[in-house]
Amino acid sequence: MKISLFYEFALPRPWTDDDEFQMFQDGLAEVEAADKAGFSTVWLTEHHFLEEYCHATAPEMFLAAASQRTKNIRLGFGVMHLPPGINHPARAAERVATLDHLSGGRVEFGTGESSSVAELGGFNIDPADKRAQWEEALEVTVRAMTETPFSGFKGEHISMPPRNVIPKPRQTPHPPLWVACTRPSSVQMAAQKGIGALSFAYTGPEALGERVRGYYEEFENAAAPSVPQMNPNILAIGGDLSMMVAKTDEEAVERLGLGGGFFSFGIMHYYMTGMHTPGRTGVWDSYLDAVKEDETLAYGPGRGAIGGPETVREFLRGYEQSGVDEIILLLNPRSHEGTMESIEIMGKEILPEFIERDEVARAEKAKRLEPVLEKAEARRRPWAVPEFDENYSIGGLPTGRGGKFTASEIPEAMAEINEGRVKAAQALKDQQG
Repeated sequence: MKISLFYEFALPRPWTDDDEFQMFQDGLAEVEAADKAGFSTVWLTEHHFLEEYCHATAPEMFLAAASQRTKNIRLGFGVMHLPPGINHPARAAERVATLDHLSGGRVEFGTGESSSVAELGGFNIDPADKRAQWEEALEVTVRAMTETPFSGFKGEHISMPPRNVIPKPRQTPHPPLWVACTRPSSVQMAAQKGIGALSFAYTGPEALGERVRGYYEEFENAAAPSVPQMNPNILAIGGDLSMMVAKTDEEAVERLGLGGGFFSFGIMHYYMTGMHTPGRTGVWDSYLDAVKEDETLAYGPGRGAIGGPETVREFLRGYEQSGVDEIILLLNPRSHEGTMESIEIMGKEILPEFIERDEVARAEKAKRLEPVLEKAEARRRPWAVPEFDENYSIGGLPTGRGGKFTASEIPEAMAEINEGRVKAAQALKDQQG
């Protein structure tokens, strides 16, 4: 089992002018330390308009900065929202590929539909269409990363003419593909498509074990991929997977404070029961009020990798026994000092044994999956890709409104450039004459 970190960049109020700046700087220092400690991947979500709960609105920017301060840790989109009103598939392909080059081929490409009213409504996306939009966008994004040129697409939600989308990723044919899975049916769907499942796990390793077994059974019996490269993996993330490690259990709980349950509370607030006035509602204050009524909302030992080394080691071994391929640990908001010490202790006292066992397990898994992948390839369902018309070409001035409008800024700029060139040439001629 790989062990990774997950960032939401929660930032509870009250805020000062430097808080967001310091949050990102602290995050970069933590990722650099996590790379040295031996964590597998740093996963960064993407959300919009979810103030206090998540300030990670441009994950590729942070991950690009992190790529320049790290060497081995993989960089995961956990996840990029693919509805085209949020991220056009051509732009998604460009950003993922660019990050893949900047990082030397370390990108994990997690994808999702988006689920909150704040985001879907903010980008004018009908919730009834989001699955279909994800389906189309996944195809267009992957094809844009792998076709030279992309030969075009015309669907219900996306229409794009032929273009050569550049750069292509460093990893060939593309970075590993994942999809966010909030329920068993979406884990099943991921297996059927032959891609990785970013699975939420809220009820402990026993229930997760059933989900893992279900994923691999579905993969073996029904995977019929369209994507060029399959990714048979399932990982776990959830509200019960916070991380705060210290020398003793008591010190870890003290450092965690009340923040461990804020991730789950934020989901309830923004996705289910909360009513939010942008720029006004205090989400952290609401959380503190809820904790006063029910102290179990704030996590402690047994509700994550929280405690001294032995406590955390045993907690992680329980998840390892579930058969999950990777576990992602949540980081507590406004806890930089505690997070840095947690990362250091994990690297020195906990991660080495898991890394050693994972290397053996991955080799055994690769051998075990050889016939499974062979069967899945035999069931492959290629996308209906239009043949590229070699006579197709683009050029000229942009026109619109039925030919009544022609963009004139470039001809005007070129005329000015030519005028300058002629004047410079005449000046040179006069000097030489």
